[in-house]
Amino acid sequence: MTFKYINKTIFAAGLTAVLFLTSCENDLDRMPQTEVTSASVYADFNNYKNVLAKIYAGLAMSGQNGGDGNPDISGIDGGTSNYIRQYFQLQELPTDEAVIAWGDGSLPDLHNMTWSSSNEFIAALYYRIYYQVGLANEFIRETTDEKLASRNISGANAEEARAFRNEARFMRALSYSHAIDLFGNGPFSTEADEVGIKPPRRIDRKELFTYVETELKDLEGLLKNPRTNEYGRADKAAVWMLLAKLYLNAEVYTGQSRYSDARIYAEKVINAGYSLKANYGELFLADNNLDNNETIFAVNYDGLHTRTFGGTTYIIHASTGGSMNPAQFGINSGWGGLRSTKNIAALFPTTDGSTDKRGNFYTSGQNLEINNVGTFTDGYPIIKFKNIKRNGQPGSDAAGDFVDTDFPMFRLAEAYLIYAEAVLRGGGGSNATAIQYINLLRQRAYGNASGNVTSINLDFILDERARELSWEAVRRTDLIRFGKFTAGSYLWPFKGGVKDGKGVEDFRKLYPIPASDLNANPNLVQNPGY
Repeated sequence: MTFKYINKTIFAAGLTAVLFLTSCENDLDRMPQTEVTSASVYADFNNYKNVLAKIYAGLAMSGQNGGDGNPDISGIDGGTSNYIRQYFQLQELPTDEAVIAWGDGSLPDLHNMTWSSSNEFIAALYYRIYYQVGLANEFIRETTDEKLASRNISGANAEEARAFRNEARFMRALSYSHAIDLFGNGPFSTEADEVGIKPPRRIDRKELFTYVETELKDLEGLLKNPRTNEYGRADKAAVWMLLAKLYLNAEVYTGQSRYSDARIYAEKVINAGYSLKANYGELFLADNNLDNNETIFAVNYDGLHTRTFGGTTYIIHASTGGSMNPAQFGINSGWGGLRSTKNIAALFPTTDGSTDKRGNFYTSGQNLEINNVGTFTDGYPIIKFKNIKRNGQPGSDAAGDFVDTDFPMFRLAEAYLIYAEAVLRGGGGSNATAIQYINLLRQRAYGNASGNVTSINLDFILDERARELSWEAVRRTDLIRFGKFTAGSYLWPFKGGVKDGKGVEDFRKLYPIPASDLNANPNLVQNPGY
C-alpha cells in the first residue's frame, strides 16, 4: 500500500476510543459505530499500517465508506465536514483571499466575521481536530513496548510499529497546532488518559503550545530523515517545518517572540535537500506528487480511492463557475462559489511589463469589484488548483467528480518566507540571505530576474506570502500575526459584512469553542467575546 492511494476499506480500529466529546443533542457526535475492536485489530501486525493510514486519511477523507460515507462525525454532511475543506474555509473565508457565494446555513458569517459559538462550520473543524487527536491517542496507546510484547510483536515488526507510533504523535501534534491557532484553549487528552471515564481537562493556549513544542522537539530525533519516508508521510523535515511555523507565531500564541527559533528551524528545512519545483503551476496539478522535491508534507488525494467532496475536490469545483469551462480544470461541473477580492489581484501589477505567473486569475465575464458576495461573477477566482496533469489530461476519475490533486500542507517556499520574516523581526540570520531566498521565489514566478528585489520589509513579506501561498490556508494566521486581521487600518470587500469593509472586534482573532461542547464538558471555558 502506498499513501498516494489510501485504501478506502482501511481498518477503523481507533474509532471506539476517541475523546469523550459529545454534545447533549448528539450534534457532531464523534463516536461512530464500528464492529472492529482494538483487540482484534492490534493482535495482527499486518493491520498496523492500515490503522496509521486511517490517521493520515482523516485529513483527506471524512468517513468509512467511499470517502464521505458513514462519516466520522455526525450532524453535518460528510463531505462538508471534511478536515481540509473546513480548515481552508476557516483560514481563507474571513480574509481578503476568499469569498464564497453560497448562503448555506451560517457560512456567510465566516466572511462577514459575524460568527457565533453555534456556527456549524466552526464546530465541524473543531470536532475534526479532536477526532484526529482521539485516533492518534488510541494508536499511540496500543503501540507501547508493553502492548507490543504482550502480542508477541518483536524484532523488525516492533521497530516498525514504534516508527508508526512516532508518526501518529506527529499527526496529533499537527492537529493540536491547529487548535492552538484557531481556538486557543480547549480540551486536552493524551494516550495516558482513560477513555470515556470523565470529560478531558481544559488546557490554555500557552500550555498547549509548550506541549506541542515538547512533542515535536522529541520527535525530531525519532522520525525518518528528510525525504526518506513515503510521499505523504511525516519525516524530520515535517517536524522542523511545523516547529518553524509555531515559533513564527509564538508571540501571538504565548506573548513571547521566538523569531530566532523560527529562523533556525526554517534553516533546517532549507538545508535538508529540498528544491523549488521549476514550474510553480505544477505544484497544484493532478499529478503534483510526481517529481516534486518541494512539498515537504502533503495531504494526498486520488479520484478513485479518496472520493470526497472536501479537500481539493471542494477547492477546484467551488472556484469554477460563470463562463469557466469545467473541463479545463479536469472536472465535470463548477459549483460557483469561491473567488478572491480585488486586494489580492492588486498584488500582481503588470505596469512594468513583467508578469508574475503566480497571479493566475479567471477574469473573463468576472467583475473585479464585489458588489454582491452571492454573485459568482463578482470577484476573480484564483485558478491555481486544477485536476489536470502536466500532459493536459484530466485526473483518474473519468466522471470528473473527484480529483487527484494533493494539498501541500508544507512547502520549501514557505520555509524561505519564514526565514526572511524571522530575520526582519530580529531573529538573527542574514538579510542578504533573506533577500536571496525571496528572489529565488520571484525568479521562478517571473521566469527571469526581472522581478528581483534589492531590499525587503515586513509589509513586502506579507504581500509576498499572499502571492506565493494564496489559497494554501495560511492567510488568516498571517493577517493576525501582522496586526491586520481585525484592525480597521486594513480593509477588504465585505470585511465585517460591509461592502467597503470595516474593522471588527479583536476577539475575532480566535474562534469560539462550540456551544455544544461547552454544554457537554464543564471543564471548558469560552473564549472572550462569545
